[in-house]
This record gives sequence, structure tokens and C-alpha cells, in this order.
Amino acid sequence: MRPVDKGATPAAAYNDYRDAAPDLVARLGQYCSYCERQIETHLAVEHVQPKSLVPALRTTWTNFLLGCVNCNSCKGSTAVTLTDCFWPDTENTIRAFEYTTAGLVNASSALGAPEQQKAEATIHLVGLNRYPGSPAGNPTSADLRWQRRREVWALAQKCVSHLATNNSVEVRELIIATALGRGMFSIWWTAFADDIDMRRRLRVAFVGTDPSSFDASESPVARPGGQL
Repeated sequence: MRPVDKGATPAAAYNDYRDAAPDLVARLGQYCSYCERQIETHLAVEHVQPKSLVPALRTTWTNFLLGCVNCNSCKGSTAVTLTDCFWPDTENTIRAFEYTTAGLVNASSALGAPEQQKAEATIHLVGLNRYPGSPAGNPTSADLRWQRRREVWALAQKCVSHLATNNSVEVRELIIATALGRGMFSIWWTAFADDIDMRRRLRVAFVGTDPSSFDASESPVARPGGQL
């Protein structure tokens, strides 16, 4: 899950939370904050604390992320305790999860037991554990997040191979353009684990990626002020 920085609250107050969508997209790109898919339409302003349960935060910038239909539907109006999960706008969530070529999302094996529990709670909250045959339940025919992860993994691996045979700036730029068009920052970042330059290009190209979550070698580090 990509760690993001929304920036300071925009100067103008929002009369309706939906009015924040253009500002969020400008700062974070057209990507779901949870599953990381690129979404051109129906990308909604998502309330971390559900607006139905905490109406005082209905139009509050710090309570906003971007959510696709699937992640929004899974999360719904579930009451959340912020410290029980990892949130991409406050934590270095790239450290919390591992992505497999089968399209699965798991809590990182590098985490301690308490952190793994929070990572798993986050996965469950937005339904990232839904895939065919999952003990958590199969996705509906409209929930193809697992399939998109598999597709992007295969595409990223092809790009790694192409770069190995033609290591040029032009190919690197084409890979970045491809990644931006598909989303799934974490998968691309993982696929290029041995290429600092590509990781840096990805971090810079995906607008809103939190720079403080990475060191000079583009390795993930503890995010200032966060749990992770």
C-alpha cells in the first residue's frame, strides 16, 4: 500500500465532502488509496472515520482518502479505531504488506506480531483478502482487485526482463508511463527491488507518494510521527 502525503488542508472549506475530490486527485493521483488501482471514474472521496458514525468529520480534509467502489463497499460504515490499522496518509504502509505473483496481499513477514495484527486488520477492513478460494470469502464478479494485482505483477515482471535486455532511459520512461496507467505502485516498487533508479522514478512519478518514507537508497524507513 503506497504511503501518501495529502499535504496541508486546502485554504477553502468544503461545503460538501465531494467537493474535495479534485484536490485529492491533484495531490494523490487517480488511484485508490487502499488497493492502489488506477481508477478514471467512480473514484470517491473516502472517509477514514465513517461520516455516518462521526458526522463532525464529514468535510474534514484530514479524514479524507480516495477509494474505489470495491474498497469503499467493503469498508462501508465499519467503526474504526485509528491505531488498530495502518493508514496510507499517516504510516509507511509500504512496510506493512507483501504482494505475491498470485495476486494476494499479506501482512509483511518482517513485522512483529502486534504490527502484523494491524496489517491483517487493514487488509480485512477493505477486503484485500478477497480472492477465489480465500477462507475470507470469494469476491463477487464485480470485484476484480485480485485479478488486477495478478495482471500487474505479470506486466511488471515483463518490464524487468525488457529492461535487462535494453537498459536505456527511453525504456525506463516507457515503464513508468505503463505503471502510471495501471496503478499498483507497491507491485512495481517490489518488482524493481534491485534497481534504485527505477524505484526513485516510480516514487517521483506517482504524485503524492510520501518522500519521508524512503531513504537515499529508496529503501523504506519509519515514517516520522507514525507507528510504522
